[in-house]
Amino acid sequence: MDTLPLYRQLAIHYRQAIDAGTLAPGSRMPSLRALMDRHAVSLSTALQTCRHLERDGYLEARPRSGYFVRQPRRPACEPVSEPAVRLAEPARYVGIQERVTSIIAQGKQYPVQFNLAAASGACELYPAEALKQATIRALRNDPSVLTSSAPPMGSAALRSVLAERALPSRIVLGRDDIIITNGCIEALNLALRAVAQAGDVIAVESPTYYGLLQILEALGMKALEIPSSAQSGISVEALELAAQTYRDIKAVVVVPNFQNPLGAVMPDESKARLVAWCEANAIPLIEDDTYSLLGSTDTPLSAAKAWDRTGNVIHCASLHKTLAPGMRLGWISAGRWHERVAQLKHAQSRAQEVLLQLAVADFMGSSAYERYLRRLRLALRDQREQMIEAVATYFPEGTRLTPPQGGLILWVELPGRASSELLFERAMREGIAIAPGQMFSNSDRFDSCIRLSCGLPYTRELNTAMRTLGSLAAEC
Repeated sequence: MDTLPLYRQLAIHYRQAIDAGTLAPGSRMPSLRALMDRHAVSLSTALQTCRHLERDGYLEARPRSGYFVRQPRRPACEPVSEPAVRLAEPARYVGIQERVTSIIAQGKQYPVQFNLAAASGACELYPAEALKQATIRALRNDPSVLTSSAPPMGSAALRSVLAERALPSRIVLGRDDIIITNGCIEALNLALRAVAQAGDVIAVESPTYYGLLQILEALGMKALEIPSSAQSGISVEALELAAQTYRDIKAVVVVPNFQNPLGAVMPDESKARLVAWCEANAIPLIEDDTYSLLGSTDTPLSAAKAWDRTGNVIHCASLHKTLAPGMRLGWISAGRWHERVAQLKHAQSRAQEVLLQLAVADFMGSSAYERYLRRLRLALRDQREQMIEAVATYFPEGTRLTPPQGGLILWVELPGRASSELLFERAMREGIAIAPGQMFSNSDRFDSCIRLSCGLPYTRELNTAMRTLGSLAAEC
């Protein structure tokens, strides 16, 4: 205890008092001056203590009245059901495009007031002014950037910064190992085209991001859905079992950190095991690392690429979620398929325009970038916690949710035989957009699940929308 900061020691003391009922719900917390006198601490320490307890849900601040003990929260939801290690269903390559298109078309019929379907943050979370100034500096430093041909692999400055920023994830790259792409979607598209062709079987997580299923369908490839856990990601055991039946798997695609839509983080030992298994079976591993910087803490997560010793892991990433959704900047490090991917990139879309790359390199290379990431993580953590509490408070009894430790989304499992498609339709009429579970699989296994975004600030209006959504869920 004595190794903790003083405000943390005091916060633990008062949390225990609240848990024991010594400070009852609704009662007033000792004032800041009383805390200063009682514990011989500074105003800063007293204020930090109360804010820490407020953040953890034990206190609420009332304007001009001080801090009060909150009413106890409703017990948290039970975790999402864990999948059984079983034989994967037959590989498929048709159906998802029509399903997703239909859902999107239905969504356009109504005005959306609260978009809880998009896995992205609100505009105000991102550093618009800093990026604007960086863009102005880039153009001032090199006005010819708008009239010169773009480098085939992307800006050397940005690739150098990305290589440096990959080090905390335990990835060692040179700038020439990186190709800039039009977001992670293009990176995944290039990776799949480099290692497979139409008719091939690709193992994916289940559930998985619908955009990946759309890519596979567009390329004529078959998705082999491997059971995945909201706790630990793809089941390597189930993958090994599937490979005994499907001996022609051409690639495995995973999101090891804050998987979309489950929010799972694969343990490091599972990442290492997956990389080793893919290498031993000569199966390329394609890693989507879009969300790993959005954890609750500043502690970096390891990428699967960290265990790659032979170039068998193709690492794909994006700045779309972490820095600027409007820039559509991503990158790929393709290992042994680097030259193949470079050729495909040239044939498919040519090089990315350079001005924004220079601006991003400027910003990401500065200390302001780290400060911005800390603010973003804190904001998203608070928004996730408030959304999780709203689901536990307003959704019907039996709703399941495994709280993720980062990312932008929640995967919610509704009780009984609830229909997420029916909930989607009714929520749209109320101006609330959600992503129904049918979008994340070629099967019907996730019909009772929904994906919710945590990217919006949790306002009083959003709280009302969540109460409405919970009531609708009880009727579906």
